[in-house]
Amino acid sequence: MLVYTSVVVIIENFSKQDDEAWMRLALAQAQLAVEQEEVPVGAVAVYQGKVVAVGFNRKEALHDPTAHAEMEVLRKTAVFLQNWRLLDVTLYCTLEPCPMCAGAMIQARLPRLVYGARDTRFGADGSIVDVLSAEGFNHRVAVTSGVLDNEAADLLQQFFRLLRNKKK
Repeated sequence: MLVYTSVVVIIENFSKQDDEAWMRLALAQAQLAVEQEEVPVGAVAVYQGKVVAVGFNRKEALHDPTAHAEMEVLRKTAVFLQNWRLLDVTLYCTLEPCPMCAGAMIQARLPRLVYGARDTRFGADGSIVDVLSAEGFNHRVAVTSGVLDNEAADLLQQFFRLLRNKKK
């Protein structure tokens, strides 16, 4: 059952550790991106068992190359917590982060990231570069990958297939 209270969404009857349940919310955000003709990447921030921020890619709408789902959610979460250090927050994202987003996660001291599909073009968790576990940083983000990866990849593939067909 979803209960909406301003910016906070509480999921009842789910364990705080239920990554698939939180990832389904991120997938719903990715679907909202599709409806706005944005690349379908969605993200959700969970703090103390509650969703405190949601977002999706908005690069096209905002004409902003930094308007990735992860960046939107990191910003909203920092405002919600009134702190740039996102301690005790888990970020759920449908796609492996790019180097910019991975760097922002390190800067935010994000303790945990859970993502779905690998990004073979820009992935910064080992697909292209490995920002998240690079030695030398004073912070490491714990990563769980592959959660609902097929659903996330399917949504991206469908989006780009439709986009290619539109251009024909």
